[in-house]
Amino acid sequence: MDLRKLKTLIDLVSESNVSELEITEAEGKVRIVKGGPAMAQPIVYAQAPAPAQVAPAAAQAATAPQEATATVPVETGFVVKSPMVGTFYRSASPGAKPFVEVGDQVKEGDTVCIIEAMKILNEIEADKSGTITKVLGENGQAVEYGQPLFVIE
Repeated sequence: MDLRKLKTLIDLVSESNVSELEITEAEGKVRIVKGGPAMAQPIVYAQAPAPAQVAPAAAQAATAPQEATATVPVETGFVVKSPMVGTFYRSASPGAKPFVEVGDQVKEGDTVCIIEAMKILNEIEADKSGTITKVLGENGQAVEYGQPLFVIE
């Protein structure tokens, strides 16, 4: 692997929230693991809210907003995730129509977006056939490896 390409990869990992990156090419395999404070921080999982007890209507109304913020949305359907770190684009060019919109039917292998990484535009394809129910990526925003981009049902 080219030394400049390797340095670019190291810079991308160090500037992002990605803690580990592994790339396999014909020339070999490279694995970059970010050390330091990011590794020392424990992963904290949100607990499901406790079952609500029967209470007077006024007390339920007062606690309802608090319970709503404690829940974590769970995506149903197949989630298309980013296979790399880069910049997410919904269309081929700034003025062009997006590859897919909510409600569009896609087939396995259809292009759903582009992720630009190291000045290379990578077309991301649907891993499953179905209907796009949600677009989770923001056009022009940075995405990380494994970040959900679309939901297909």
